[in-house]
Formats: sequence, C-alpha cells, structure tokens
Amino acid sequence: MEAFLISTGIVALAEMGDKTQLLALILAARFRKPWPIVWGIFVATLANHAMAGAVGAWVNSVLGPDVLRWVLGVSFIAMAVWMLIPDKMDDDGAPSAPRFGIFGTTLVAFFLAEMGDKTQIATVMLAAKYQAFYWVIAGTTVGMMLANAPVVWLGERMTRLVPLRVVHIVSAVIFMGLGLWALLVEF
Repeated sequence: MEAFLISTGIVALAEMGDKTQLLALILAARFRKPWPIVWGIFVATLANHAMAGAVGAWVNSVLGPDVLRWVLGVSFIAMAVWMLIPDKMDDDGAPSAPRFGIFGTTLVAFFLAEMGDKTQIATVMLAAKYQAFYWVIAGTTVGMMLANAPVVWLGERMTRLVPLRVVHIVSAVIFMGLGLWALLVEF
C-alpha cells in the first residue's frame, strides 16, 4: 500500500504544471467534451506507465541494491531540479482536427507527450524502488488522473487558485527529500 500512496502523491505533484497537464487544458478547451478526454488520458497513462513500470522492474533486476540506491537517490535529486523548470506546450501541441475522434486524439497525444516525461521517469524509479509493479502503476495512474481530470472539467479556474510556481517548489522539496533519504538511509 505504501508503494501505491507514495506513487500517487509523487506523480500528482510532479504533474502540476507539466506539459501533459497543459495538453489536458488545451484538449478541454478545443473539444469541450470532458468524458472522452478523461478516458483517453486514463488509457494513455495506464499504457505508458505500465511500460515504464516494466522498465523499472528490469532496472531493479539488473542493478544491485547499492548501485540502485545511488541511481535512485541521484535521480530523485535530478527530478527536484527538473521540477523547478516549468514545462511549456508548443502551439503545435494542440491537435488540429479530431481525425481519430476526441478519445483517440487524446490517447495518442497523451501517450506521446508522456514519453520521457517527469512522471514517466518517476514511474520507472518508483517501480525499481518498491518492486511492486501493480501498486506503482495503479498509484501513478491515479496520480495522473488526480492532476489532469480536474483540469479537463475546471480548466483555467484551477490555475488561479494555487500558483504553479508554489506547487513546483513544494514538489522539488519533496523530490529532494526523497533523493537524500535514498542516499543517506539504507534501502
């Protein structure tokens, strides 16, 4: 259960202000049909994070515990720094027409946007750390949905409530703490 809760929290925080959250806002503004967008986000996230979780499990089997501890510690600290660099969505990131329908467009756009993203990398690290593939994937997917589904329904109003810079700083502090914990506390 710890793997699920930590994964949910880390990914929900990491997703705040991320390019995929901006993509959710763009898709919501463009198509104005929240359910196909939310389902597209869910399926794309589940597929992408399952792939990332498999990579994390593989990394854990290849690296010894000491090397894994250092890799995870340094990776979490790198994520802390990365959190302080806000993502921007290019103008061409919005789909021009729903060739595959709203669900299909969202699915493809989200899957591709998640490749190499903070949350995907976090999923790899969490799967390697906890060795609980299903709990990590469930947690990271719930975290993505907690961050993105409200954006689809509430959109711009949400970004006025809490400045994204504050969310990024809090997230960076959490990632830094996790990185230091991994380096200083025995696995």
